[in-house]
Amino acid sequence: MTIAALVDLGVPAEVVEAAVAALGLPGVALRFVRADAGAIAATRFDVVVERAQPERTWRAIDELLARAPLTDGARALARRIFRRLGEAEAEVHGIPIERVQFHEVGAVDALVDVVGAAACVAHLGARVAASPLPLGRGHVDSQHGRLPLPAPATVLCLRGVPTVDAGIAGELVTPTGAAIVAVVAERFVSWPAIAPIAAGWGAGVRQLPDRPNALRAVLGDLLEDDRAPGERVALLEANVDDLTGEVAAHALEALLAAGALDAWAAPVTMKKGRPGLVLGALAQLGAEDALTAVLLRETSTLGVRRALVSRTVRPRRVEQVRTRWGEVPVKISEGPWGPPQVKPEHDACAALAREHGIPLRQVAAEALSLALARVRDG
Repeated sequence: MTIAALVDLGVPAEVVEAAVAALGLPGVALRFVRADAGAIAATRFDVVVERAQPERTWRAIDELLARAPLTDGARALARRIFRRLGEAEAEVHGIPIERVQFHEVGAVDALVDVVGAAACVAHLGARVAASPLPLGRGHVDSQHGRLPLPAPATVLCLRGVPTVDAGIAGELVTPTGAAIVAVVAERFVSWPAIAPIAAGWGAGVRQLPDRPNALRAVLGDLLEDDRAPGERVALLEANVDDLTGEVAAHALEALLAAGALDAWAAPVTMKKGRPGLVLGALAQLGAEDALTAVLLRETSTLGVRRALVSRTVRPRRVEQVRTRWGEVPVKISEGPWGPPQVKPEHDACAALAREHGIPLRQVAAEALSLALARVRDG
């Protein structure tokens, strides 16, 4: 559906066909057809597998992508997407990523989806923003038996990605789709500040009970006040002059647990010279009421200020690296502001250091070195 929406938007189908042909997959045909998604005219993209396919490991797929004659941009994106997908599958099944296998037809579908989507995004050369992803509920049958929805690998691919309850049963976001969006999207907003130029619709096969089964892609020009790669968020603040440090710390933890993007306390001098605190939080638009309720419930404040602000953020992702002592999540922040910022998660490093009786700095240094090598390799 991602590829169908981008081709419907205006990316030439030949971009997808050339990228898939570069993989040299035998017995695979591609087909773009017009289809209706409810009352909406859309494009549907079908992958027709005409002969038996081998099982492919993540390593074999990564090596195939590394040597395929793709454009540099498409290759780098496709490898990042497949790494995210492979790491999620490895964690679900408790095995090293090198042993992850993509089964027969599923491997071909995933290859075509990932490479085709990466080629489309690279062809457009546009920065990508996505809305929070709608997740269905229930169960789905897979190669590994019946699994709950959202699928375990989908959840892990969506680390750091905002999601919402779609309110219906069924799989609305697959692991492959989750990995694509998580890697290519710089930010997640309900709607970016753009002047739309064109729109494309990618149709799915299933009929949903209460909405079109379609994915929409919109191309637009950023408005002047939204040129920075940021997003609109709500700023919440409350002044208190009678709160203990322990209660303030608990309030900050409650804000973060309720979904705050960030939360802090800053010392101030209040009326009559009394020392006090300003408790602040950043919230996604739509979450202000829930976080305001936390501030009013957990602190002694009599009121909460709200303001709409814009923040500029580095595109960031979390990747797992395998040290000698265990896996460590590493936050990688990129963007056009110099070299990437790479930071191993402190708590994970500290836990491994305690478990193995070694210095924390030793675990952190090795995790940082592995992550930097991965960044250099694309």
